[in-house]
Amino acid sequence: MSSLNLKKNPEKNENQVTLEDAARNEYIEDKRVMRLMKKSRKGILRLLFSRVGIMAILLLTQIVLIYYIFEQLRDYSPYYIYFSTAFSAAMVFVVINSSMDSTARLTWMFLIMLAPAFGAPLYAYTQMEVGHRRLRREVVSLTKISREMLKQDPVVLERLKKESPDTAALAHYIGLTGNYPVYQRTSVTFFPMGEDKFREMVRQLKMARHFIFMEYFIVDEGLMWGTILQILADKVKEGVEVRVMIDGMCEFSTLPGDYPKRLEKLGIACKMFSPLTPFVSTYYNYRDHRKILVIDGHTAFTGGVNLADEYINHIDRFGKWKDTAIMLKGEAVSSFCLMFLQMWNVRADDLDIHRWHRYLEVPEEEKPEISDDHGYVIPYADNPMDDYKIGEDVYMDILARANSYVHIMTPYLILDGEAETALKTAAHRGVEVVIILPGIPDKKVAYSLAKSHYKSLLRAGVKIYEYTPGFVHAKLFVSDDKKAVVGTINLDYRSLYHHFECAAYLYENKVISEIEADFVKTLKDCRQISLESLKKEKLYYRIVGKFAKILAPLM
Repeated sequence: MSSLNLKKNPEKNENQVTLEDAARNEYIEDKRVMRLMKKSRKGILRLLFSRVGIMAILLLTQIVLIYYIFEQLRDYSPYYIYFSTAFSAAMVFVVINSSMDSTARLTWMFLIMLAPAFGAPLYAYTQMEVGHRRLRREVVSLTKISREMLKQDPVVLERLKKESPDTAALAHYIGLTGNYPVYQRTSVTFFPMGEDKFREMVRQLKMARHFIFMEYFIVDEGLMWGTILQILADKVKEGVEVRVMIDGMCEFSTLPGDYPKRLEKLGIACKMFSPLTPFVSTYYNYRDHRKILVIDGHTAFTGGVNLADEYINHIDRFGKWKDTAIMLKGEAVSSFCLMFLQMWNVRADDLDIHRWHRYLEVPEEEKPEISDDHGYVIPYADNPMDDYKIGEDVYMDILARANSYVHIMTPYLILDGEAETALKTAAHRGVEVVIILPGIPDKKVAYSLAKSHYKSLLRAGVKIYEYTPGFVHAKLFVSDDKKAVVGTINLDYRSLYHHFECAAYLYENKVISEIEADFVKTLKDCRQISLESLKKEKLYYRIVGKFAKILAPLM
């Protein structure tokens, strides 16, 4: 897939984007790209809004305390040691009896035993969910009250039970976690690159008649978002209802805190999900990592592609950016519409769930004509506020039931013990397990941590490849020419435990062959990792990876 090769004119002001080349592309029919802000970067004080700030203060407190005890109160230092040991033992007892996974328990016990004044308060801080208790209550409440809004077609479910009892059992489990029916009558289009999705997004947005819902983790001004923003502004003038939801992380990285107000001046309703608050936000925890676009209730997009120029290879960040996405048309779009409405109404002042039906029920004359022969689609969301690990559990179900192969693309590989065991067990059973990871990392520590799993996986027979042209941001599983998952869920702790995520599970769907073909094509641009090549790995990655593994659940 070729890059867009769109260039900015260096003679123009930095807040303008000239599109002489872009205008010749089919997805941009005019030269209007909107900006609402000047380019700027956030200062170091933004660290105070995150868990990084808390960790730094607690670590400094530990160092000062140790110095004070041993230098100023030498005679009392034995009492400090006795107290510290007893306190650490008590905290370890608490951690062992917690509900977190075994890998996370080991991390917290290590921190608490090593530095009690640092580890114990940090553990208490993260477990108390400071600033997030109301969020938890409202998310759980919205899930409950909207559970009956989408009805499972009993004919579709019975058909699936006859064709694949195992898949029907998984569908039953997914349904327990929220309102996620199994659908047919849904066509799925696969986009092997971000620029492919962008091109189709523009086309579909221009055809919107009633409403546009957008929920994205990252939005950054430039060609991609500027083009979309101009379309949204035009649609508002046509009477189309437009809502945009952006994760509060953008306030830390790409957008100013008043950006929603700037959009509202255009008539676009906008919310930042969980804005960052000094020393209250845990920064990485409970982020809205979903990527959802719903148009008129009959068309939806999801996948790894955010709304920033690196995702369409308009700018070069970490080499060529490999990402994937899908477009759904038909009945399954209702689930993505409901996911958006649930998140939009968290902390809403005017919650009226009865109005949701107007978005979930598409008029008969506007429904696309789609047959049942497209296979099955199960859209689902992963919610860090409940007791289910649906994102990881779906992946593990695919690994456990695979007969021939499981092919995986993921930008990060930060595994708990259960996920690593599932990958190795599948390989031990003779299943071809192949993982494609980035060849050029976006985060060197995360890259080092991924490499710390390589040896164990390779010895079990898992095949690992790195994408040499650049960075892989795709999140997909495909197995046995029958099953696939495309969505936002990485193989790391953030996605599997701490973020709001979404995906679509596909069974016997026509598009699965395209997903597998793209995987095979991508392999040609990858280097295979072997036990021998690991011996030549840079010393930095080997050392950092081993130390980072201790803190993996906190990354």
